[in-house]
Amino acid sequence: MTDSASQDAVQALLAALERVRQHHVERAAKPELSRALTRVCEWQARRLRRTYQDLEAQPRYEAAIRFFETDLYGGTDFAQRDADLARVAPVFRRLLPASVIATVATAVELNALSQDLDRALVDAMVARDAGFSIADYCRAYRKMGQYDRRARQIRLVGDVGVALDRYVGMPMLRGALTLMRKPAKAAGLGALQDFLERGFGAFARMRGAVELLATIESRERAIHDAIVAGADAPFPDPLA
Repeated sequence: MTDSASQDAVQALLAALERVRQHHVERAAKPELSRALTRVCEWQARRLRRTYQDLEAQPRYEAAIRFFETDLYGGTDFAQRDADLARVAPVFRRLLPASVIATVATAVELNALSQDLDRALVDAMVARDAGFSIADYCRAYRKMGQYDRRARQIRLVGDVGVALDRYVGMPMLRGALTLMRKPAKAAGLGALQDFLERGFGAFARMRGAVELLATIESRERAIHDAIVAGADAPFPDPLA
């Protein structure tokens, strides 16, 4: 890819990081909001674990499912990874191909979008300073709307997955990532390096991600469609 493509990818990454930074600033300034968002994130992370527990029980998919749950779609705190990215983004073009930078940017955009939607969901809840039921969650989900952004959230998960599945078939790229390990950790970029290695390692062990990605998209769309249609119990209670 051209240098222009690399520059575009870096700019997309920086824009996504700025969106995430703004969420961190708001949460730091509003402890009550931060607690409410933490409850939502933890609840949704539990929902994901229950939704995909059958796949996580299979050795082929275990690492990939954990990567989706913790590094892409769950409630993990990405502050250190994002700090690493912000530091290295200006020189990223010299370290990785533009396509890889674009994939990292997509992963951060997914994080930013998820935080946008969580923030809107909290605002739509009747009482955000207490626990909530599945029905409360579904009603707030419908009240906030933004269904096009929900659909994009699902698409971004697939986009990252497709890219990682493609990269693991490139020995030179995987070799370059291995060579980066010591320099990255020495430069204080350990969280970023670990993120990249977890993603590559999970998809390498899977040996083909088509079935997994199709299953994730199908289940997430089914849950979304059920809630939009008025369901108040489209999945088992995450807290049960």
